[in-house]
Amino acid sequence: MKETTVGKAKGILKNFLIEPFVPHKQEEEFYVCVYATREGDHVLFHHEGGVDVGDVDAKAQKLLIGVDEKISEDLVKKNLLTSVSNDKKAILSSFIVGLFNLYEDLFFTYLEINPLVVTKDGVYVLDMAAKIDATADYICKAKWGDVEFPPPFGREAYPEEAYIADLDAKSGASLKLTLLNPRGRIWTMVAGGGASVVYSDTICDLGGVDELANYGEYSGAPSEQQTYDYAKTILSLMTREKHRDGKVLIIGGSIANFTNVAATFKGIVRAIKDYQVPLKEHEVTIFVRRGGPNYQEGLRVMGEVGKTTGIPIHVFGTETHMTAIVGMALGHRPIPNQPPVAAHTANFLLNSSGSTSTPSSSRTASFSENRARVEASPAKKVKTGAPAAKATTLFSKHTKSLVWGMQTRAVQGMLDFDYVCSREEPSVAAMVYPFTGDHKQKFYWGHKEILIPVYKNMGDAMKKHPDVDVLINFASLRSAFDSTMETMQYPQIHTIAIIAEGIPEAHTRRIIKTADEKGVTIIGPATVGGIKPGCFKIGNTGGMLDNILASKLYRPGSVAYVSRSGGMSNELNNIISRTTDGVFEGVAIGGDRYPGSVFTDHVLRYQDTPGVKMIVVLGEIGGTEEYKICQAIKQGRITKPVVCWCIGTCATMFSSEVQFGHAGACANQASETAVAKNKALKEAGAFVPKSFDELGEIIKSVYDDLVAKGVIQPAEEVPPPTVPMDYSWARELGLIRKPASFMTSICDERGQELIYAGMPITEVFKSEIGLGGTLGLLWFQRRLPRYACQFIEMCLMVTADHGPAVSGAHNTIVCARAGKDLISSLTSGLLTIGDRFGGALDAAAKQFSKAFDSGMLPMEFVNKMKKDGKLIMGIGHRVKSINNPDMRVQILKDFVKQHFPSTQLLDYALDVEKITTSKKPNLILNVDGFIGVAFVDLLRTCGGFTRDEADEFVEIGALNGIFVLGRSMGFIGHYLDQKRLRQGLYRHPWDDISYVLPEHMSM
Repeated sequence: MKETTVGKAKGILKNFLIEPFVPHKQEEEFYVCVYATREGDHVLFHHEGGVDVGDVDAKAQKLLIGVDEKISEDLVKKNLLTSVSNDKKAILSSFIVGLFNLYEDLFFTYLEINPLVVTKDGVYVLDMAAKIDATADYICKAKWGDVEFPPPFGREAYPEEAYIADLDAKSGASLKLTLLNPRGRIWTMVAGGGASVVYSDTICDLGGVDELANYGEYSGAPSEQQTYDYAKTILSLMTREKHRDGKVLIIGGSIANFTNVAATFKGIVRAIKDYQVPLKEHEVTIFVRRGGPNYQEGLRVMGEVGKTTGIPIHVFGTETHMTAIVGMALGHRPIPNQPPVAAHTANFLLNSSGSTSTPSSSRTASFSENRARVEASPAKKVKTGAPAAKATTLFSKHTKSLVWGMQTRAVQGMLDFDYVCSREEPSVAAMVYPFTGDHKQKFYWGHKEILIPVYKNMGDAMKKHPDVDVLINFASLRSAFDSTMETMQYPQIHTIAIIAEGIPEAHTRRIIKTADEKGVTIIGPATVGGIKPGCFKIGNTGGMLDNILASKLYRPGSVAYVSRSGGMSNELNNIISRTTDGVFEGVAIGGDRYPGSVFTDHVLRYQDTPGVKMIVVLGEIGGTEEYKICQAIKQGRITKPVVCWCIGTCATMFSSEVQFGHAGACANQASETAVAKNKALKEAGAFVPKSFDELGEIIKSVYDDLVAKGVIQPAEEVPPPTVPMDYSWARELGLIRKPASFMTSICDERGQELIYAGMPITEVFKSEIGLGGTLGLLWFQRRLPRYACQFIEMCLMVTADHGPAVSGAHNTIVCARAGKDLISSLTSGLLTIGDRFGGALDAAAKQFSKAFDSGMLPMEFVNKMKKDGKLIMGIGHRVKSINNPDMRVQILKDFVKQHFPSTQLLDYALDVEKITTSKKPNLILNVDGFIGVAFVDLLRTCGGFTRDEADEFVEIGALNGIFVLGRSMGFIGHYLDQKRLRQGLYRHPWDDISYVLPEHMSM
């Protein structure tokens, strides 16, 4: 197999298409292409096709079919087929219309045929290239069939990539892995789609492109188990081949909005412990930088595992610039001996000023000046048919919102933000959740509890809350489109934030078109939202309250930003708060290919907002929106300083195409690369750093210049009001302790896997311990020997039923025939179990054990019980006798004698049986008595229990549980039998009842 070079990529050609040869002439070849853009779908046609078609963008005829518009043969003939002979126009127009309809129906985003051959015999597709929208899988699965998405040419498909893709598909979180160079020495494990690109950029900027082993990300609050599975995959890959210079692992990330950093780090720590030996053998050094909820505990745990394992692990928090650890890992900057210790999460939530007063309302003005409150500017009324104007100010201190979805944590975060911003009323007016009836949900407003209404129907919520003008849509990717389109029917809504990731692009374009027509601003999809300090925050934006306070987001500053990434927007909050007087407003427009609003929508709003003094834009590879900023600067439409950086500069250095974490982060042409856009922005007059590493320095430089010129006048800080910490979060941070309401030691369902008495459920099945072994774990907290598990199962089998005449079965049948349900009928039967029916197991075990342990001879025991006037429990049977033995007892006896190490108590009971049957043949050791004494032998001699433990299980009633569990099977059987036979209400016959008068009347 010979290696081939295509562009920069080198690889082996493995897949070949073999098709029948179609004889045709050159003039019978045509070119046709359909591709998607924000405005609609473009159809390109050229009357000359084939390999020498040339620059089709310049030569081809073009037809734009707008979103929701229909194509027709007349349109095609008029706009595309002007150079085609009349005899072929009909068939080509029909084919192109059919092709376009197929393109739409199957959610294609690109479809190119070259050449398309039309002969007298028919139409032939000789070569085709296409892209489908993978997010439409849930719609098109049946039509697509099983579609495989192969890696690009030049990169092999690895089973580990497929494993992570499978984990991703089964999770609500996002898990991505692309192997670039499995022999490389630089490995990454980065949280967040935007952050993962920034780390790759920085590694490449510092000369590490040839040694970069992988690209990937984990985000969206993965569980500890999911993070463990992801981390162990990477650690397994990086410890397969040694590198002469050792290896580095960069565990990085921006400041999380809602992911519990300590929880995800626990999974990574587990993986590091499992791989500590190969990690040391391969001389791996680990660098960690993270922020977000509970990050201090996460960093502490990570630092501890470094000390206990001996692996060099360098840990940093939000005090360190996000990508500084890359320079440390690659030897370009020194590693601090003692990094600054960030305050604990809890410290931010305690009022350090000693003042309990609420800060003055003037704090809601810009931090750099005192001015009157600016109300949200409503959308202006325009003539019918023209696009409606959108509001310049999206949020104010009086903004009211609806939240679609039962997102109680996000709503509570919004209310805490409102309170710390000294808002007079909560920003959440109501919630909409179609899967429950109308009710009220309890939340905290500062120290007191309040109720927020939840509506099943969107219309009811709108009608009862006419002051609402913002919707925060937490609907899933499957229902986000319908709920958003429904919301836009209500003219009171002027802003919608769509949080879901993975909405099909065709649906997003329809949302955008409707929003433009109605003057609605869309933030998202695939976003965390946005924040306006002192006024309003969308859902989880800005993270938890500790980050809100650390980044001073409770009051406005002078800097407004717009970003694609939600995680990176929180990093911008941190950078801006450390280098300027803070954020005035920030929006994350989302990582999809077609965000509902684009960079310029927000940059122009900031330009027209007096409180904004400078603008920060964090752009990205893919798309051309940043060029509109260049144009606006050149035309003088934007006059305020703009600091801009486009992430994804590493893409031009990779030999094969890499799909980054955001769906829209992919350059389809040279102008869409981050390098080209950064160059254009700098030439247009924007402030562009050399790398993301320098972004904070450029922001500070521009800010300091504005302060020096008097444009910004920093105001004095005023402490925000204290917000109490939630009990659950305080417990998570280890700040409080509380006695548990009850304790349990047999089962733990909290982790990724159910655990029975310390044994994972997968191990329970793998070990094939059966029902008896499971009962041993849950009842006795022991892994019992095989023979003990078999004996328990035999006991359950022989006690399962004893006919309909016994009291328990009789009660169950009567109850079932009275029309009662299964649980009621079963309970009715179980309530009859006691000393006279079925409850003899415990009593027999206790009586025989006491007599045997005291040294009493069998005859002495029988005589004593007779003298005391007590029955010997477990002795006697109504039907069976020494001459008509109970086969159940015989089966159990044979098994016990063959497998038990010792049967001392059973032998004692059999000696007692010899005495009692000599007096009366039916005074045999019955099945209850046999199981009782045999179980005592089992507990005492199987080696799993001390004598005291064995006696305790007898004392607390464990043996009766065997009868209850076994007989429940029979009772359920009787219930089902009566229902199946459709038996009517039971009434006891008169002739089976002896009616007698009271004694004093019968004399």
